[in-house]
Amino acid sequence: MNAPIHQGTALITGASSGIGAVYADRLARAGYDLILVARRADRLRSLAQELTTRTGRSIETLAADLTDPADLARVESVLRTDASITLLVNNAGVGATAPLLQSDVADMDRMIALNVSVPMRLAYAAAPAFVARGTGTLINIASIVALQPELLNGVYGGSKAFVLALSQSLHHELADKGVRVQAVLPGATATGFWSVAGLPVEHLPQEIVMSAEDMVDAALAGLAMGEIVTIPALPDLADWNALESARDALKPGLSRTSPAARYQLA
Repeated sequence: MNAPIHQGTALITGASSGIGAVYADRLARAGYDLILVARRADRLRSLAQELTTRTGRSIETLAADLTDPADLARVESVLRTDASITLLVNNAGVGATAPLLQSDVADMDRMIALNVSVPMRLAYAAAPAFVARGTGTLINIASIVALQPELLNGVYGGSKAFVLALSQSLHHELADKGVRVQAVLPGATATGFWSVAGLPVEHLPQEIVMSAEDMVDAALAGLAMGEIVTIPALPDLADWNALESARDALKPGLSRTSPAARYQLA
């Protein structure tokens, strides 16, 4: 069997387990060298050794708490200066399932830092370098709660709506500069995310839970198909296209000189 063509280097955040670890496996198999970023240095080293043995790819690890400004700055610096990086997977994030009135506001603030500020800053670090080289791919892991914020904690839904909106805006700005942008909207996925969020995955209806392997494989298939937004579980792409068409149809009426007639009281 021929070795895969070298695809450059992929930097993956939240890479030590779950979705991030599956991306690491799939991208290494596809011919990418890797830079794996997560808090747990021991888990990163173990995964890197395993993947190097299995794939022969060059794999670096970068232990970092992305909510720590100094650690985040180190990762930003790598994205700005390492010319081998051709792909960024913004995967690190945290969730919450408790309603707003039962949630700690400090926890919500930390969630916003990791789910909103971190992917924004890393995208801003990577994008200019990709544009300068005329090529690069940015994958942002959002969630279906970006479209259905009523399903879980509203701050979590809002954070993932930000990721979706950022991705769509970046695609609009960067597509003609050689940079590909994809937002991935997983549904319930069988990872440790749920236990951290306060609802073990075993407590979910199993008919709505997808394996991390299937989710990532579908997301990469969507990337290969040129999708800007990939919803791995959605059976009919026409449903998403209809939503986008309806959103586009709103545009002419969203900003006008006068209020709509229903607001013009006698």
